[in-house]
Amino acid sequence: MRVLITGGAGFIGSNLARALAQRGDSVVVLDDLSTGLVSNLDGIEVTLIEGTIVDAATVAGAIEGADAVVHLAARGSVPRSIEDPAATHDVNATGTLRVLEAARAAGAHVVFSSSSSVYGVNTALPKAEEMWTQPMSPYGASKLAAESYAMAFRQVYGLDVLALRFFNVYGPLQRPDHDYAAVIPKFAWLARAGQPLTVHGDGEQTRDFTHVDSVVAVLASALDRRLSWDRPVNLAFGAAITVNGVVAELERQLGADLAIVHEPARAADVRNSLNDPALLRTLFPDVAPVDFSSGLATVLAWMAQLPTG
Repeated sequence: MRVLITGGAGFIGSNLARALAQRGDSVVVLDDLSTGLVSNLDGIEVTLIEGTIVDAATVAGAIEGADAVVHLAARGSVPRSIEDPAATHDVNATGTLRVLEAARAAGAHVVFSSSSSVYGVNTALPKAEEMWTQPMSPYGASKLAAESYAMAFRQVYGLDVLALRFFNVYGPLQRPDHDYAAVIPKFAWLARAGQPLTVHGDGEQTRDFTHVDSVVAVLASALDRRLSWDRPVNLAFGAAITVNGVVAELERQLGADLAIVHEPARAADVRNSLNDPALLRTLFPDVAPVDFSSGLATVLAWMAQLPTG
Protein backbone atom coordinates (compact mmCIF):
# COMPACT_ATOMS: atom_id res chain seq x y z
CA MET A 1 0.00 0.00 0.00
CA ARG A 2 1.21 3.50 -0.83
CA VAL A 3 0.23 5.98 1.90
CA LEU A 4 0.64 9.74 2.05
CA ILE A 5 0.90 11.14 5.58
CA THR A 6 0.37 14.89 5.81
CA GLY A 7 2.17 16.24 8.84
CA GLY A 8 4.22 13.05 8.79
CA ALA A 9 7.31 14.65 10.36
CA GLY A 10 5.27 15.54 13.42
CA PHE A 11 4.72 13.56 16.58
CA ILE A 12 1.83 11.30 15.54
CA GLY A 13 2.75 11.22 11.87
CA SER A 14 6.31 10.03 12.42
CA ASN A 15 5.17 7.28 14.77
CA LEU A 16 2.69 6.17 12.11
CA ALA A 17 5.29 6.43 9.33
CA ARG A 18 7.62 4.15 11.24
CA ALA A 19 4.91 1.56 11.86
CA LEU A 20 3.76 1.52 8.22
CA ALA A 21 7.27 1.43 6.77
CA GLN A 22 8.28 -1.40 9.09
CA ARG A 23 5.43 -3.55 7.82
CA GLY A 24 6.36 -2.87 4.18
CA ASP A 25 4.08 -0.03 3.09
CA SER A 26 5.39 2.69 0.78
CA VAL A 27 5.23 5.93 2.77
CA VAL A 28 5.28 9.52 1.51
CA VAL A 29 5.41 12.38 4.01
CA LEU A 30 4.21 15.90 3.24
CA ASP A 31 5.22 18.40 5.92
CA ASP A 32 6.07 22.11 5.98
CA LEU A 33 8.36 21.48 8.99
CA SER A 34 6.83 24.36 10.92
CA THR A 35 6.56 22.09 13.95
CA GLY A 36 7.61 18.70 12.61
CA LEU A 37 11.25 17.63 12.59
CA VAL A 38 13.19 15.81 9.88
CA SER A 39 15.01 13.98 12.68
CA ASN A 40 11.73 12.31 13.65
CA LEU A 41 12.03 10.35 10.40
CA ASP A 42 15.60 9.15 11.00
CA GLY A 43 15.94 5.47 10.19
CA ILE A 44 12.57 5.30 8.41
CA GLU A 45 12.33 4.53 4.70
CA VAL A 46 10.07 7.37 3.55
CA THR A 47 9.89 9.96 0.79
CA LEU A 48 9.77 13.44 2.35
CA ILE A 49 8.17 16.32 0.48
CA GLU A 50 8.59 19.69 2.14
CA GLY A 51 5.52 21.83 1.48
CA THR A 52 2.21 23.08 2.78
CA ILE A 53 -1.24 21.54 2.50
CA VAL A 54 -2.64 24.98 1.72
CA ASP A 55 -1.06 24.77 -1.74
CA ALA A 56 -3.29 22.68 -4.02
CA ALA A 57 -0.55 21.79 -6.51
CA THR A 58 1.77 20.57 -3.77
CA VAL A 59 -0.92 18.34 -2.29
CA ALA A 60 -1.92 16.96 -5.69
CA GLY A 61 1.69 16.10 -6.48
CA ALA A 62 2.25 14.42 -3.12
CA ILE A 63 -0.88 12.27 -3.34
CA GLU A 64 -0.21 11.05 -6.90
CA GLY A 65 -0.20 7.25 -6.92
CA ALA A 66 -1.29 6.94 -3.29
CA ASP A 67 -3.91 4.42 -2.20
CA ALA A 68 -4.65 6.38 0.95
CA VAL A 69 -3.86 9.58 2.77
CA VAL A 70 -3.70 9.98 6.54
CA HIS A 71 -4.32 13.68 7.02
CA LEU A 72 -2.64 14.79 10.24
CA ALA A 73 -1.18 18.15 9.21
CA ALA A 74 -2.73 20.94 11.28
CA ARG A 75 -2.04 24.16 13.09
CA GLY A 76 -2.55 22.99 16.65
CA SER A 77 -3.09 24.71 20.01
CA VAL A 78 -6.13 26.52 21.31
CA PRO A 79 -4.09 29.52 22.60
CA ARG A 80 -2.34 29.91 19.26
CA SER A 81 -5.69 29.87 17.45
CA ILE A 82 -6.95 32.64 19.72
CA GLU A 83 -3.90 34.73 18.86
CA ASP A 84 -4.23 34.17 15.10
CA PRO A 85 -7.57 32.60 14.07
CA ALA A 86 -7.11 33.26 10.35
CA ALA A 87 -3.87 31.29 10.19
CA THR A 88 -5.50 28.40 12.04
CA HIS A 89 -8.44 28.43 9.61
CA ASP A 90 -6.17 28.51 6.56
CA VAL A 91 -4.32 25.35 7.55
CA ASN A 92 -7.01 23.36 9.33
CA ALA A 93 -10.06 24.15 7.19
CA THR A 94 -8.76 25.27 3.79
CA GLY A 95 -5.82 22.86 3.96
CA THR A 96 -8.18 19.96 4.64
CA LEU A 97 -10.32 21.00 1.68
CA ARG A 98 -7.21 20.87 -0.51
CA VAL A 99 -6.44 17.35 0.74
CA LEU A 100 -10.00 16.19 0.08
CA GLU A 101 -9.97 17.63 -3.43
CA ALA A 102 -6.70 15.87 -4.23
CA ALA A 103 -7.87 12.59 -2.71
CA ARG A 104 -11.06 12.70 -4.74
CA ALA A 105 -9.07 13.20 -7.95
CA ALA A 106 -6.69 10.36 -7.04
CA GLY A 107 -9.38 7.97 -5.77
CA ALA A 108 -7.57 7.72 -2.43
CA HIS A 109 -9.02 6.71 0.91
CA VAL A 110 -8.83 9.50 3.52
CA VAL A 111 -8.35 9.07 7.27
CA PHE A 112 -8.50 12.47 8.91
CA SER A 113 -7.65 13.77 12.39
CA SER A 114 -10.27 16.01 13.94
CA SER A 115 -10.39 16.92 17.62
CA SER A 116 -12.47 16.59 20.76
CA SER A 117 -12.31 20.41 20.81
CA VAL A 118 -15.35 20.43 18.51
CA TYR A 119 -17.58 19.66 21.54
CA GLY A 120 -16.54 22.94 23.14
CA VAL A 121 -19.17 24.34 25.47
CA ASN A 122 -21.08 21.06 25.63
CA THR A 123 -20.30 19.96 29.19
CA ALA A 124 -22.11 16.61 29.10
CA LEU A 125 -19.91 13.61 29.89
CA PRO A 126 -18.87 11.21 28.56
CA LYS A 127 -18.68 12.49 25.00
CA ALA A 128 -20.53 10.42 22.40
CA GLU A 129 -20.55 11.01 18.67
CA GLU A 130 -24.24 11.91 18.48
CA MET A 131 -23.85 14.81 20.93
CA TRP A 132 -24.16 18.40 19.73
CA THR A 133 -21.02 20.37 19.00
CA GLN A 134 -20.27 24.03 19.67
CA PRO A 135 -16.56 24.91 19.66
CA MET A 136 -15.34 27.51 22.13
CA SER A 137 -12.11 28.35 20.28
CA PRO A 138 -11.05 29.12 16.71
CA TYR A 139 -9.07 25.88 16.78
CA GLY A 140 -12.18 23.84 17.57
CA ALA A 141 -14.17 25.75 14.96
CA SER A 142 -11.54 25.05 12.29
CA LYS A 143 -11.61 21.34 13.09
CA LEU A 144 -15.40 21.23 12.95
CA ALA A 145 -15.29 22.96 9.56
CA ALA A 146 -12.72 20.44 8.35
CA GLU A 147 -14.70 17.40 9.42
CA SER A 148 -17.85 18.92 7.92
CA TYR A 149 -16.03 19.14 4.58
CA ALA A 150 -14.90 15.53 4.97
CA MET A 151 -18.42 14.28 5.63
CA ALA A 152 -19.76 16.38 2.73
CA PHE A 153 -17.22 14.84 0.34
CA ARG A 154 -18.26 11.39 1.50
CA GLN A 155 -21.92 12.19 0.94
CA VAL A 156 -21.70 14.08 -2.36
CA TYR A 157 -18.75 12.42 -4.10
CA GLY A 158 -18.71 8.98 -2.48
CA LEU A 159 -15.19 9.55 -1.15
CA ASP A 160 -14.06 6.93 1.36
CA VAL A 161 -13.47 9.05 4.48
CA LEU A 162 -12.98 8.33 8.16
CA ALA A 163 -12.83 11.34 10.51
CA LEU A 164 -11.37 10.60 13.93
CA ARG A 165 -11.72 13.00 16.84
CA PHE A 166 -8.45 12.77 18.78
CA PHE A 167 -8.49 13.28 22.55
CA ASN A 168 -5.16 14.53 23.99
CA VAL A 169 -2.73 12.17 22.29
CA TYR A 170 0.67 11.80 23.98
CA GLY A 171 3.81 9.70 23.69
CA PRO A 172 7.42 9.65 22.45
CA LEU A 173 8.48 12.32 19.90
CA GLN A 174 5.93 14.87 21.15
CA ARG A 175 7.85 18.14 21.30
CA PRO A 176 8.20 19.71 24.76
CA ASP A 177 10.31 22.70 23.75
CA HIS A 178 7.94 25.38 22.46
CA ASP A 179 5.35 27.79 23.86
CA TYR A 180 2.36 25.67 22.77
CA ALA A 181 3.66 22.29 23.93
CA ALA A 182 1.07 19.87 25.30
CA VAL A 183 0.91 19.32 29.04
CA ILE A 184 2.54 15.89 29.31
CA PRO A 185 5.75 16.56 27.35
CA LYS A 186 5.99 20.05 28.82
CA PHE A 187 5.69 18.79 32.41
CA ALA A 188 8.08 15.89 31.81
CA TRP A 189 10.64 18.23 30.22
CA LEU A 190 10.47 20.77 33.04
CA ALA A 191 10.57 18.09 35.72
CA ARG A 192 13.66 16.57 34.11
CA ALA A 193 15.32 20.01 34.14
CA GLY A 194 14.39 20.63 37.77
CA GLN A 195 12.15 23.57 36.86
CA PRO A 196 8.69 24.32 38.31
CA LEU A 197 5.58 23.16 36.49
CA THR A 198 2.92 25.72 35.60
CA VAL A 199 -0.62 24.54 36.34
CA HIS A 200 -3.40 26.69 34.94
CA GLY A 201 -6.36 26.93 37.31
CA ASP A 202 -6.78 24.44 40.13
CA GLY A 203 -5.42 21.45 38.22
CA GLU A 204 -8.63 19.48 38.64
CA GLN A 205 -9.51 19.75 34.94
CA THR A 206 -9.60 16.29 33.35
CA ARG A 207 -8.32 14.91 30.05
CA ASP A 208 -8.87 11.56 28.36
CA PHE A 209 -5.22 10.97 27.43
CA THR A 210 -4.59 8.54 24.58
CA HIS A 211 -1.19 7.01 23.94
CA VAL A 212 0.19 7.36 20.43
CA ASP A 213 0.65 3.59 20.06
CA SER A 214 -3.10 3.08 20.32
CA VAL A 215 -3.71 5.89 17.84
CA VAL A 216 -1.27 4.35 15.36
CA ALA A 217 -2.98 0.97 15.74
CA VAL A 218 -6.37 2.54 14.95
CA LEU A 219 -4.99 4.38 11.93
CA ALA A 220 -3.28 1.27 10.55
CA SER A 221 -6.42 -0.82 11.01
CA ALA A 222 -8.54 1.81 9.25
CA LEU A 223 -6.12 1.84 6.31
CA ASP A 224 -6.07 -1.94 6.01
CA ARG A 225 -9.88 -2.09 5.80
CA ARG A 226 -10.33 1.15 3.82
CA LEU A 227 -12.78 2.02 6.56
CA SER A 228 -15.25 4.80 5.86
CA TRP A 229 -17.90 5.98 8.33
CA ASP A 230 -20.86 8.29 8.00
CA ARG A 231 -19.99 10.43 11.01
CA PRO A 232 -16.86 11.35 12.95
CA VAL A 233 -15.60 8.77 15.44
CA ASN A 234 -14.12 9.64 18.85
CA LEU A 235 -10.64 8.22 19.46
CA ALA A 236 -10.13 7.81 23.21
CA PHE A 237 -10.78 4.98 25.62
CA GLY A 238 -12.73 6.60 28.46
CA ALA A 239 -10.06 6.96 31.17
CA ALA A 240 -9.81 10.58 32.28
CA ILE A 241 -7.13 11.89 34.62
CA THR A 242 -6.72 15.32 36.20
CA VAL A 243 -3.75 17.58 35.57
CA ASN A 244 -2.94 17.17 39.27
CA GLY A 245 -3.02 13.42 38.66
CA VAL A 246 -0.45 13.82 35.89
CA VAL A 247 1.81 15.67 38.32
CA ALA A 248 1.35 12.98 40.97
CA GLU A 249 2.25 10.19 38.54
CA LEU A 250 5.31 12.12 37.38
CA GLU A 251 6.41 12.49 40.99
CA ARG A 252 5.90 8.76 41.58
CA GLN A 253 7.88 7.71 38.52
CA LEU A 254 10.66 10.24 39.05
CA GLY A 255 10.81 9.68 42.80
CA ALA A 256 10.85 13.40 43.55
CA ASP A 257 8.55 16.18 44.68
CA LEU A 258 7.93 18.72 41.93
CA ALA A 259 7.56 22.47 42.37
CA ILE A 260 4.22 23.83 41.12
CA VAL A 261 3.32 27.37 40.05
CA HIS A 262 -0.38 28.13 39.67
CA GLU A 263 -1.60 30.59 37.05
CA PRO A 264 -5.15 31.59 36.01
CA ALA A 265 -7.15 29.20 33.84
CA ARG A 266 -6.63 29.78 30.13
CA ALA A 267 -9.29 31.25 27.88
CA ALA A 268 -11.42 28.71 25.98
CA ASP A 269 -9.88 25.83 27.93
CA VAL A 270 -12.35 22.92 28.17
CA ARG A 271 -12.81 21.98 31.83
CA ASN A 272 -13.41 18.25 31.50
CA SER A 273 -12.95 15.73 28.71
CA LEU A 274 -13.99 12.09 28.73
CA ASN A 275 -14.99 9.87 25.83
CA ASP A 276 -17.60 7.14 25.56
CA PRO A 277 -15.56 4.56 23.61
CA ALA A 278 -18.51 2.37 22.56
CA LEU A 279 -18.32 3.16 18.84
CA LEU A 280 -14.52 3.07 18.82
CA ARG A 281 -14.52 -0.39 20.40
CA THR A 282 -17.14 -1.59 17.91
CA LEU A 283 -15.10 -0.43 14.91
CA PHE A 284 -11.68 -1.36 16.35
CA PRO A 285 -12.24 -4.29 18.73
CA ASP A 286 -8.63 -5.45 18.52
CA VAL A 287 -7.05 -2.13 19.55
CA ALA A 288 -6.26 -1.90 23.25
CA PRO A 289 -5.51 1.26 25.23
CA VAL A 290 -2.15 1.82 26.87
CA ASP A 291 -2.65 2.50 30.57
CA PHE A 292 -1.51 5.96 31.66
CA SER A 293 1.28 4.82 33.96
CA SER A 294 2.89 2.70 31.24
CA GLY A 295 2.35 5.41 28.65
CA LEU A 296 3.99 8.10 30.76
CA ALA A 297 6.94 5.78 31.30
CA THR A 298 7.53 5.65 27.52
CA VAL A 299 7.62 9.46 27.42
CA LEU A 300 10.16 9.65 30.23
CA ALA A 301 12.30 6.90 28.67
CA TRP A 302 12.35 8.72 25.31
CA MET A 303 13.06 12.06 26.94
CA ALA A 304 15.97 10.60 28.89
CA GLN A 305 17.72 10.07 25.55
CA LEU A 306 17.47 13.73 24.56
CA PRO A 307 20.34 16.20 25.05
CA THR A 308 19.96 18.41 28.11
CA GLY A 309 21.33 21.59 26.55
